Amino acid sequence: MARILVVEDNPANMTLAVFLLQSAGHTVLSATDAEAGMTLARDERPNLILMDIQLPGIDGLEAIGLLKRDDATRAIPVIALTALAMKGDEERIRAAGCDSYIAKPMRYKEFLATVAAQLART
Repeated sequence: MARILVVEDNPANMTLAVFLLQSAGHTVLSATDAEAGMTLARDERPNLILMDIQLPGIDGLEAIGLLKRDDATRAIPVIALTALAMKGDEERIRAAGCDSYIAKPMRYKEFLATVAAQLART
């Protein structure tokens, strides 16, 4: 299966994402802030990145922009994980470079279906 990087600062959300991904047979890398996530993305070249948008320090949108401008990481698809679910939020997040979007709270079937669909595209 795939190697997936999860960048999430909320321990409960991280635990859930890691559990679901590992249960589906994926290898999971994890980071609790954007800086560590960007380093892991450059060093490990995962097949997919799941990026929380509201992170401490550099937020997820800025991190995605940096990843998409970097030759080493630009081709890695990114799925946004976010509680930002107001009108216009998904469009703004996609405009920042996200390939897909998962709203929190995560629903496991939708979560796994979105991950599988994105991996199938790559």
